[in-house]
Amino acid sequence: MQEEPASESRLVEAPEALRDVGERIVEQLKSIYDPEIPVSIYELGLIYKVVLDADGAATIRMTLTTPMCPAAEMLPPEVESKARAVEGVTSVQLDLVWDPPWNPDMMSEAAKLELGML
Repeated sequence: MQEEPASESRLVEAPEALRDVGERIVEQLKSIYDPEIPVSIYELGLIYKVVLDADGAATIRMTLTTPMCPAAEMLPPEVESKARAVEGVTSVQLDLVWDPPWNPDMMSEAAKLELGML
């Protein structure tokens, strides 16, 4: 069964006490931009899920636009670094996945508008 990219309402899975930590992680991810596309990786739909356990350990499931993405060397470490900097996060595991593959339908309406796709 293929996992669908998460909508904002179900992007973060966290214990109630850490829900705000998960939301702060998402805010940090919204500040990361693909260097070739003037849109954040969050709005591009590259972040599939953020999961926090009760100890504050975060797992971030994400993809890139293609396996040959020129930003593949810089985006994952930046995601990990920004998430790790959020107060309440004790560790970060980044899962870079290719299934489901990214496609333009995963972009937010804001991203599509910014890129002239609407």
